[in-house]
Amino acid sequence: MSKLSKTTRLRVLKVTADQHHWEDDEIVTEYPLTIFLNDEEFATVVCTPADLDEMVIGFLAAEGAIQSFGEIRQITIDEAKGLAYVDLHKETILSQSFYSKRRITSCCGKSRQSFYFFSDARTAKPASGTTTVTSAQCTRLMDELQASSVIHQQTGGVHNAALCTPDQVLLQYSDIGRHNALDKIYGKCLRDNISTADKILVFSGRLSSEVLLKAAKIGAGIILSKSAPTDLALQLAEELQITAVGFIRQNKMNVYTHPERIILP
Repeated sequence: MSKLSKTTRLRVLKVTADQHHWEDDEIVTEYPLTIFLNDEEFATVVCTPADLDEMVIGFLAAEGAIQSFGEIRQITIDEAKGLAYVDLHKETILSQSFYSKRRITSCCGKSRQSFYFFSDARTAKPASGTTTVTSAQCTRLMDELQASSVIHQQTGGVHNAALCTPDQVLLQYSDIGRHNALDKIYGKCLRDNISTADKILVFSGRLSSEVLLKAAKIGAGIILSKSAPTDLALQLAEELQITAVGFIRQNKMNVYTHPERIILP
């Protein structure tokens, strides 16, 4: 159990059109975690300090550094220093570009020199799931995701992601980084051997190309979002056979790709 706090309480000046006052407010914690892979510095991820093991596992898998949880011998996290040490059962054979000591920011994900990394081609596979969901279930899952995120209600400063069946939320994570929330789902599924092909991803943020690639790597065939997609994300969704649904608000939504998985009213 982590001893780190996900929020901090600060005195802030609240200002409205005709008055102002001081009060205590909850501010989300921003925590840099540097990951070492077999004693080599791999990356620094800026995240919410919770569920760090899951995030590290999911991040390494999404980057192509591991193919399964079984490749990991041990994960040791030094919370006080912000360091995660991952020992693999075998030596890594990654190219030097993998060890570029990238800093992954809390707002924009990885800063990539090109859109595709080698890891994307290795780990992003077309969806094979045949799960279907009604439009009403899409709305209910999105509402449940938003309502159950305590840290979002406290601070308004995190993204939320959940792995679901059509009828219920199975896993849910919050993080200041939208990619981190998805990595935590991925890591949990890998560690606990949870099937993902028949599941649905529900996500609070924009459907960017990188978010779509995360969904493909996780293996879900449907991704639901309350926000807008990008054109490149939809191109990827079409190619990767993922049903992308956005703008899920007040019983309305846009189905952008592979609508055959959505049961229409």
